[in-house]
Amino acid sequence: MNSNPSGSRPATSAAAAKLSWEEKREQRFQRWLSAPGVRFASPAAEAAYKARVTRIIRSIRVEQPDRVPCILPAGQFPAPYAGITVRTAMYDYEEMKRAWRKFLYDFDGDTCITPGVSVTSGRVHEITKTRLAVWPGHGLDENAPMSQFVEGEYMKADEYDALLKDPADFFLRVYLPRTMEAFEPFRKLLSFKSALGMPASFLGPCTQPDVQAAFQAVIDAGKELGKFREAVAEITKEAQGAGFPSLLGSFAHAPFDLFGDTLRGTHGIMMDMFRQPDKLQEAMEAVIPWIVDAAVAAANLSGGPLVFMALHKGDDTFISEKQFETFYWPGLRKVILGLVQEGCVPLLFAEGSYNRRLEAVTDLPKASVVWWFDRTDMARAKQILGGRNCISGNVPTSLMCTGTPQAIKEYCRNLIEVCGKGGGYILNGGASVHNTTPENLRAMMEAAKEYGVYT
Repeated sequence: MNSNPSGSRPATSAAAAKLSWEEKREQRFQRWLSAPGVRFASPAAEAAYKARVTRIIRSIRVEQPDRVPCILPAGQFPAPYAGITVRTAMYDYEEMKRAWRKFLYDFDGDTCITPGVSVTSGRVHEITKTRLAVWPGHGLDENAPMSQFVEGEYMKADEYDALLKDPADFFLRVYLPRTMEAFEPFRKLLSFKSALGMPASFLGPCTQPDVQAAFQAVIDAGKELGKFREAVAEITKEAQGAGFPSLLGSFAHAPFDLFGDTLRGTHGIMMDMFRQPDKLQEAMEAVIPWIVDAAVAAANLSGGPLVFMALHKGDDTFISEKQFETFYWPGLRKVILGLVQEGCVPLLFAEGSYNRRLEAVTDLPKASVVWWFDRTDMARAKQILGGRNCISGNVPTSLMCTGTPQAIKEYCRNLIEVCGKGGGYILNGGASVHNTTPENLRAMMEAAKEYGVYT
């Protein structure tokens, strides 16, 4: 993500309110392209940076760039490539920087691969005693190649009203204690409402040692997170200065996934669709502006126009078409349109298969989003969506892990021939991988340069 010492951001004044979403998006594109605050290593690096960003921007516009862009699906691969474990990267930030720096200069992708998403801080996890993840050495073998999210029913079936009535109170005194053991004493805190007019009353529970320890954990985790983010920012700035743009500006959820992943859990939300569908719909509607506002604020800070959205529970096999059209797509569409209206570009990672969803998701403004497909039929995706919005994907993870470089080049060649016609296609993996080979990643990049050039 771009640093922004000058403070320039997309305009939010009354004049900006009169801009169309396309004009707002162009402002974000130009900021991404100009890279304020980035010190380029050389004029050649600056030219390479602008060429890569322009290549992606033209693809988003469903225009024809100089060639098909290629995003290497490296995931946690930089760690083993540099001879360290993912656990080492999570605890030794200097080693983390060394590994990602080595990958940066050894591979010639169209974006930089940086830690911060695929690798998080193990020390922060330990300080907060998180229940939301297991990671190498904590719940997983020390040599495990990645961390794993732990889904749970962190919000009970009868707590929708509590969340909607006072989300801040629910987060502080209910959600945090359930998801992070270090913050269990926050259950003892008084509601903010009860402290109005008597603010000192809020301090009463803070006299207890366990509550004090919980606040100390906030301080300690914040300091540690600051160190981790400083390391991530250092390698990101270096990557940008070397000519490799950062792809993601911020993150957002589909409303259904927000509840199904992190609050009610899969079992809980499946029951809610049948037992209390109206309450679920009410809650999903309520969180839409929360999701949009948070994602836009983060994009304003980062300078990146793309908002990544992992669509976990919308694929063909998870819910029926009727459930998709009733519970999943309406809320997701409103989030997408809210982001688009602010000039952001949702990057929609359609996990699994969306073959039965393609016709249902065509009602979005032209050139407003990027659909990143995992296992969807890309010929049909190009036929149905390709003329309207940019599509990306879907080099199989299995092929990247077990295939030969020649097989990968051939698969990519076919994707480029089918999906790249007229522009609007970004070569990408079906998902990120960690146990591929350097030769396979290079074969993917070579395919883009060999077969993806527009003439």
